[in-house]
Amino acid sequence: MTVGTGAVLVFSATAGYRHASITAGAAALAELAGRHGMPARHTEDPDDLRPDALAGCAAVVFLSPTGEVLHDRARAALRDFVTGGGGFLGVHAATCAEYDWPYYGELLGARFDGHPRVQPADVLVHDRTHPATAHLPATWRWTDEWYNFRAGPAGRGVRVLASADEDSYEGGSMGAGHPLVWCHRVGEGRVFYTALGHLESAYADPDFRRHLDGALLWCAGTAE
Repeated sequence: MTVGTGAVLVFSATAGYRHASITAGAAALAELAGRHGMPARHTEDPDDLRPDALAGCAAVVFLSPTGEVLHDRARAALRDFVTGGGGFLGVHAATCAEYDWPYYGELLGARFDGHPRVQPADVLVHDRTHPATAHLPATWRWTDEWYNFRAGPAGRGVRVLASADEDSYEGGSMGAGHPLVWCHRVGEGRVFYTALGHLESAYADPDFRRHLDGALLWCAGTAE
């Protein structure tokens, strides 16, 4: 797949907590995708996750959805899209959705399990060759809502790109190697998840925008 050969569908339906940053996130993703010739569409309608619509997409982005937001037809279409070679980018609360769909947990690699208050912390960047993290320093000071997960994705063929230094903030529950950003292959598709992106201000930050841009291009198959 080359740049400009597909669209980006941004999905952000919520059946639980709704992040105030969704509007800013959708706008940022549309701008980033547009720079690469990929038209973006923002939707909260699961009917838009259907085979004919997804056939024209390079990547689907789940931007902080929460709760059970997909019907069976949308689930089947999304699964076929990814395993058939499509890209999937999960942002922040993507791990807070579809708890009763086991495949979705496997797709993302982890499930949300609470968080402490928003506060600054150190992000430890382990892989500075990936386009989503290549621009970041080895230790990146960042303010966010630091997600804990029921279990980390390590050992599942997942490439962990960055983790949280739990010594740098209060409320971490996963110990050393607390994963924050990772990617892996699912069938023929590419899946990327970043736990970052709670605050509306993040989507105007140059470093975070480059993080999303690299993730999007990797998911779309235009960057390694």
